[in-house]
Amino acid sequence: MQERSGGQLLADALVAQGATHVFAVPGESYLDLLDGLYAQRNRVELITCRFEAGAVHMAEAHGKLTGKPGVAIVTRGPGACHAAIGVHVAMQDSTPLVLLVGQIPVEETDRETFQEVDYRRMFQPLAKWVTQIDDARRIPEIMAHAFDMAVSGRPGPVVVAISEEMQKHMVAVPDLGPQRVLPAHPAPAAIPEMMAMLEKAERPLVIMGGSRWTPEGRAAMRAFAEANDLPVAVAFRRQGLFDGTSPHFAGDLGVGADAGLVAAAKKADLILAIGTRIGEPVSQGYTLLDMAGATPIVHVHPDQGEIGRVYRVALGVTSDVNAFALGLKGQKVAKPRWAAWRQEVRAAREAQAVAQDYAGPLNLAVALQALEKALPADTVFTTDAGNFATWPTRFMHVKEGQDFLGPTNGAMGYGVPAAIGAAIVERGRQVVCFVGDGGFMMTGQEIATAFHHGVTPIILVFNNRMYGTIRMYQERVYPERVSGTELTNPDFARFIEAFGGHGEVVERTEELVPAYERAVASGKPAIIEIRTNPEQVTNRATIAELRAQAKK
Repeated sequence: MQERSGGQLLADALVAQGATHVFAVPGESYLDLLDGLYAQRNRVELITCRFEAGAVHMAEAHGKLTGKPGVAIVTRGPGACHAAIGVHVAMQDSTPLVLLVGQIPVEETDRETFQEVDYRRMFQPLAKWVTQIDDARRIPEIMAHAFDMAVSGRPGPVVVAISEEMQKHMVAVPDLGPQRVLPAHPAPAAIPEMMAMLEKAERPLVIMGGSRWTPEGRAAMRAFAEANDLPVAVAFRRQGLFDGTSPHFAGDLGVGADAGLVAAAKKADLILAIGTRIGEPVSQGYTLLDMAGATPIVHVHPDQGEIGRVYRVALGVTSDVNAFALGLKGQKVAKPRWAAWRQEVRAAREAQAVAQDYAGPLNLAVALQALEKALPADTVFTTDAGNFATWPTRFMHVKEGQDFLGPTNGAMGYGVPAAIGAAIVERGRQVVCFVGDGGFMMTGQEIATAFHHGVTPIILVFNNRMYGTIRMYQERVYPERVSGTELTNPDFARFIEAFGGHGEVVERTEELVPAYERAVASGKPAIIEIRTNPEQVTNRATIAELRAQAKK
C-alpha cells in the first residue's frame, strides 16, 4: 500500500462509502481534505456554498431524497456553529447525514486557541454520534462507522471533527467499503397480530411518517390501504409519502392540521402509526391520544427506543418501514366495516381543500390550485417554515412520483438551500420552493450556489412583510400590540435579476401560472414574488378576526 495523507484518506473514504456530492464552505482547517477532493473530483462533486447552514441544509435534502447520508464539510468554530441548525434539522427529521468539521491542532487543545470548540460537547444533544479523528490511521474505520451510524435504526446526523495536522500525516492503511446490512424485518407474529386487531376495528386510521421510504415501500403501503379501504394521513411535512389525490388520503397531521382530521383521529379506534415517532406536531401537542393507551396503537418504527417513548402502545414493532410495508403484501381484512368511515375522513380532506372566497385581487388558494395543474408529474417541492406553508399544504396535493421536503423541526431558512440541494441531486427534475419573506432573507443568498453549479430551481417567495406565524400568535395573545414582527424587504424579483436570473412579481390570482411558465421557459434560476394580503395572516383567519376572538 502506498502512503497517503490524512486529507487524501478522508476524500478516499467518502468515495469508498458511496458519497457522490459534498456540500461545503471552505476553511483553512481542512485544506488537505479539499486537496484530497480535488484528486477525486471526477467521482465526487464538490458544491461550494455561501453559508454553512445552507450547506448542511443542502446535504440534508440530499439525505431525504436518496436515503443515503448527505455529506457536508465546514470549518471550525464559527463555521461549525453556523452548521448546527442543519444538524438539528437532520436529527428531528431523522435524516441520514455526515458532517465533517475542521478542528484545531491537537497540541493546542484546551488553550481556548483560535476558533477552538469541543465538538463532542457542542453537538452531543444534536447528533446521533460525535467523534474526532486525531490519528490518520483510523480514518477508514471511523468514517465507515459514521456512515453506518447515520443510516442505522432511526437515521440521523453524525458529526466527525478532523484535526488540522492529522490531515497532513502520511500513513498506509486500506480503505473500507460500505457495510452490507439486511434491514430489520418485523417479528413473525407482528403482522398477524396487527391484522387481528384491524379485523376488530371500526374506525381505523393509518399515519405514515419517518424517513428513508423507498418507492417500493410507499407503493406497498398504498396497495395495502386500497385493498383494506383504509384512510391514510401523513405526519408533519411528510406529504411525499402518500398520493394526495388518492381517495384514501386523509390529509396531514401537523402544525395547522385540518380540524376535521384532528377530530377523526380522536374518534379512531385503532391507529396504525408506520414510521412516525408520533411527536409533538403529529400528536397536536400530545393532546391527540391518551398516553396510557385508551386508543389502541400499532407503532412500527426502526428504533425500538422510540416505541412507547410517550405513548403506551398495544403493539410495538421494531422494523425497517419498507420491510414492514412489503410484508403487508396480500394482507386483507375479510369484511372491512369502515367504508363509511373512510369516506367521512376523505370528505373532510376534500372539504378543506375547497378554495374560499378570500378578499383582494389575489386568491392564493385558487392560484396555487391552478399552479398544481401546470407542474410536472415528477416535481420536487421544498418548503420553508412559516404560516405561508399552510397554503400549499391545504390547497395543493403532492402526487405519486413527486417529492416533498420540509423541516419537521420548523427551521426557517431551510427551503431555498434545500431546493438547490435537491436540484443538484436530481438534475433534470423541476424543483419548486415555497418560502416566506422572512425565511428567504435568512438563506436566500444561497441562490448564488444555484448559478455557480448550473441548476434552476423556481423559488416562490410569499411576501406579507412580516413574521406571519409570530404575528398570528401575537394577535391571539396580545391583540393590537404589534412588536418585533414587521419586516422591510427588498424587491425580490430584482434581487435574482442582479445574479442574471429570472424575476417575476405576482399580485393577482390569474398571474401566477403565466409567471411560472415564463420562469420555466427562461431556463434560469427564478424567483416569483407573490405579494400576499398581510391582513390574511392565515388561510383560516384574518388579523381582525384573531383580534376579535382574543377580546371575547
